[in-house]
This record gives sequence, structure tokens and C-alpha cells, in this order.
Amino acid sequence: MKGANPPTPSQFKKGYLAFQRRERRDSMYKTATFLIEHFWGKPAEMADSLGVLLLTWNQAFYRYGIFDFGKLEDCLSRNLNVLDKYRKSNIFNYGTCDDKAIENLFREFLYALRIREGKKKGTGSPVAVAKALHLLASDFFPLWDYEIARAYGCRYSRNPEAKYLLFVRKSKEMAENLKSSVDTKVVGKTLLKLIDEYNYARYTQRWI
Repeated sequence: MKGANPPTPSQFKKGYLAFQRRERRDSMYKTATFLIEHFWGKPAEMADSLGVLLLTWNQAFYRYGIFDFGKLEDCLSRNLNVLDKYRKSNIFNYGTCDDKAIENLFREFLYALRIREGKKKGTGSPVAVAKALHLLASDFFPLWDYEIARAYGCRYSRNPEAKYLLFVRKSKEMAENLKSSVDTKVVGKTLLKLIDEYNYARYTQRWI
């Protein structure tokens, strides 16, 4: 794996436990996850539910202005069938046959989640896209931020949809290495969420 080395099971556990001790915003993740589940199939309500997390988790970006909820609703409506497919799948089922759909979803959400007005009007956030896709299909789409993407050799300043696709592949490899080290049913989180907690603790906050 080019870039960061995958963690050992003990490093992985140390990372996600550090996250859980120190990161208080996870309550918003739980709330948004519940709302998405409750309103699944209703694009307007799903857009509102995504906003709960994005305007909190990605506050550093959206402090310059929020996205257009109407455009997000339209994006969800157009892509609901493919999102439903991935919601019922997991990262272990990823294959190259998914590449076109993933890149298309990334581009569409990048457009829908752009800042709608102000001096940053039209600016998109690859971080917000990954967060939205993860909420919609948390077993399939991984989370990232700038520091995490950089650590794994996936800097997204250019061609972010291709870099996210590369990150999906690397996340699958990591998940395969770690799947036997944790019982996600006991922990109550998807493996991709735990991997993100490890990545955030190590590369974003450097807690470990």
C-alpha cells in the first residue's frame, strides 16, 4: 500500500479508543445516522438529515456559507437507486465494476454540496462528499479529511473523484486486514467508521 502503512490490530484498537475518549462530536454522527435511517427514501428529509452532520462536522468549510438543500435533494432523488444498492452492500464487495458509479456519485455530490453564496460561492468540499456518502452507505463508503487523504497518498486538490476511488481501494485493503480484529456488532459501529476513528486519531489529531 503506497502511503501510510496499515495498522496492526493493536494499533487500530488504540486509535479508535483514543478517538472515542476524546472526540465529543460523535453524538452528531449518531443523530444523523438515525435520521437517515428513519427518512430513507424521502430525499427532502434525507437532505435535512445530512445537513445535521455536515454543518457540524464540516463547520470549518461551511462557515463561509452553506450548500443549497434543494440541489442536494435533487441529487439524492436522482441517485437513490444506486445509493440504495450500496447501502445494502459493504466495502468487501467493492470491485472495479463499481468505479464508474462511485466516480459519478462523487462528482454529483461535489456539485450539490458546493457553497451557494458569498465569497466562496461555488467551492466544493471533497471532505463533505465523503461524509455524505458514508452516512448514506456507512458499510461501503469510507470517510477522509485532508490529513488522512494525504497520509494515504490520495491528495484531492486535483481530480478528487479519482483520488477518492483510490482511497476506497485502500480502505478495502485495510478492512480486509482488520476485519478479524474487532466484532463490530459488539462495538456498535461499522468497520469503516472505526477505521476512520483510527485515521483521525493518528493522522488528523496525532493523539497516538
